[in-house]
Amino acid sequence: METTTKSSAINYGLYLGGILALATILVYAIKLELFTSVILGVVLFVITITLGIISLIKSKKIQNGFISFKEAFTSYFITVLIGIVISSLISFVIFNFVDPEAAVQLKELALDSQVEMLRNFNQPEETIALMVEASEKQGNLFSIGNVFTSLIGYIIFYSIIGLIIALILKKNPETVE
Repeated sequence: METTTKSSAINYGLYLGGILALATILVYAIKLELFTSVILGVVLFVITITLGIISLIKSKKIQNGFISFKEAFTSYFITVLIGIVISSLISFVIFNFVDPEAAVQLKELALDSQVEMLRNFNQPEETIALMVEASEKQGNLFSIGNVFTSLIGYIIFYSIIGLIIALILKKNPETVE
């Protein structure tokens, strides 16, 4: 059976989704504080970008070393989209159905982390108080609306990166005149 670029991208998206879901489940099971870790965020970012690039390169190989900008971006985008949707769904289920109390605890941990960061940057206490007040009004971080909003933000962010990567890695066949 011949592999198409889209089926390859879907497969890599499922791999990415599995990795991100496993990371979410492990962090939830081991220590909630890790969700506020910058290092974990950077590692997951690198994994996401890497699998998007691997998917793009695999698509390029399927097409004998050539890939248009559109095809390159599509391959990257499908992979990243599937991965972050799976990860978001897992987070939604864990923090709304499996352990809603963990969502409350995680919100407090995130708020404490943000306050500490603002103090480290010598922000005025008024600014910190406003941020705390806004955070308290936000409600459940893992409500369907908040998860959807975060998902849209991730899609936009990773799409911008994907456009740059696709531009760099595209390769059109030479035209002979």
